[in-house]
Amino acid sequence: MPGSEPATRPPRRRNAKLTRSAILQAALEEFSEMGHSGARVDRIAERAGVSKPMIYDYFGDKDGIYAAALREAYVQIREGEAELDLDMRQPEEAVRALVHFTMEHFRIKPWFIRMLNTENLRGGATVREMHDAAEIQSVLVDQLREILKQGIAQGIFRKGVDPVEFYIYIASLCYFPISNLHTLRAVFQAPIDEEWLKRHADGSADMVLAFLKDRSHASDSPENRN
Repeated sequence: MPGSEPATRPPRRRNAKLTRSAILQAALEEFSEMGHSGARVDRIAERAGVSKPMIYDYFGDKDGIYAAALREAYVQIREGEAELDLDMRQPEEAVRALVHFTMEHFRIKPWFIRMLNTENLRGGATVREMHDAAEIQSVLVDQLREILKQGIAQGIFRKGVDPVEFYIYIASLCYFPISNLHTLRAVFQAPIDEEWLKRHADGSADMVLAFLKDRSHASDSPENRN
């Protein structure tokens, strides 16, 4: 109507969850590319599309952002593992699925390995102060413990395998070709690409399953009777 005041739009409210997620992803990329000392909060803000003061409001300071990003790296891989529904798979299938997922996660989310490299260069100071670090890992450890238990019950896995040590074997086999991608290509001319990594994951799964195999009846096999 003529003479009436123009309608004013209410200010757009920022989705706090999405904003926090965007900051964490930007921080993962910045810290993984530049390391802890080389990372800059202003670049994280630019990557996330937010103001620098907003980042400080969310996380306090640079160390706070780094700690949150490191935690997020662990959360992301555990969330991806949860989607595998390992509990619904047969033991051998579950192990193969976990190996292939681990390799693929390291490949498509390189900031995970780089963040871990950065934290190890810093002596693990931040992860030791992470109050829920063990809790984040516990879900996978419990799943692996159950998978190993089922394999033993079915007579296909041997007893005495610690689930944490077993996961370290899996992570090691998947970690090395990604973390050393460029040097392996240069020194050994290894044709490391997506197809090569898939074959490596297949072989790694074969190796860890052979490690788990129950050999208590090996002496009864025909080749051992001669």
